[in-house]
Amino acid sequence: MVTGVKTVDLRSDTVTQPTPAMREAMMRAPLGDDVFGDDPTVNALQERIAAMLGKEAALFVPTGTQGNLIATMTHCQRGDEYIVGQFAHTYRWEGGGAAVLGSVQPQPLEHQGDGSLALKDIEAAIKPDDAHFARSRLLCLENTIGGKVLPMVYMAQAAELVRRRGLATHLDGARLFNASVKLGVPARDIAKHFDSVSVCFSKGLGAPVGSALVGPRDFIKQAHRARKMLGGGMRQAGVLAAAALHALEHHIDRLADDHALAQRLADGLQGITGVTVEPPQTNMVFVDVAGEKAQTLLPHLKSCGVLATGLYRLRFVTHLDVDAAGIDHAIRSFRDHFNA
Repeated sequence: MVTGVKTVDLRSDTVTQPTPAMREAMMRAPLGDDVFGDDPTVNALQERIAAMLGKEAALFVPTGTQGNLIATMTHCQRGDEYIVGQFAHTYRWEGGGAAVLGSVQPQPLEHQGDGSLALKDIEAAIKPDDAHFARSRLLCLENTIGGKVLPMVYMAQAAELVRRRGLATHLDGARLFNASVKLGVPARDIAKHFDSVSVCFSKGLGAPVGSALVGPRDFIKQAHRARKMLGGGMRQAGVLAAAALHALEHHIDRLADDHALAQRLADGLQGITGVTVEPPQTNMVFVDVAGEKAQTLLPHLKSCGVLATGLYRLRFVTHLDVDAAGIDHAIRSFRDHFNA
């Protein structure tokens, strides 16, 4: 890695460091024991995020993975199934927890080009009430998914479809506020289509740890039991909740800056022979690279102080610790590799 060059970490929006103001809020947070329900900062966060998303109650959890698992286990019982996309985080990237720990069977469906699941595929996947089949109980969508935003009309149609068939709905809203900013609507307008929603504070919002699960009061009461079972009870958790509260107050509107930087990066990578750039909608840029230079691109970028991931295709994620100068350095480093 080049010495003297600030690292431009585009691996994920989870790599952010707490801002000085966030650290100060964490230091000043009044604390209690959240397992006893008396941490005032956790309680304030739960009330705040529930109100923001138009739900009755919320539960602070360590991770989005745990929040989604708790939601699935609360909506479903052993032998039930949830309908989900092949590349949804809850299915592909959470270790099979719903099946392993909840005995809930996933029914994965192929995604459409915009990240949605075709309504006809959802309806066809709902099982009849017959002992031969797992009981279809839940539709789980994700917004944003792969940086793409599900349209408002689609979410309303999908929710109406499955409710008519007796299923509940859960939204993996890890980056819900990115979707909200992109769509130009309050987050509650997205959340209203779902019985439960999980939202992550440690991605685009920049908190170091934590997610929340929101929903009806009785649902959250049951979810609290599942959190205990999964080891998610954190004692003086207000020090973390304070960071999330600060993020909700100060880091939502600025997500538009991340979206603009993603577009700046995408524009800067256009026109390179053998490189295909997917136009970004939010804070993620996906790039396909053909030819022999593909294998050496990530090591080259790392040597230049630019970090990215490339499990299936290259992914660059912008966040509050990346600025325009960093994006321009990433573009130059990328182009230098193909001009060498």
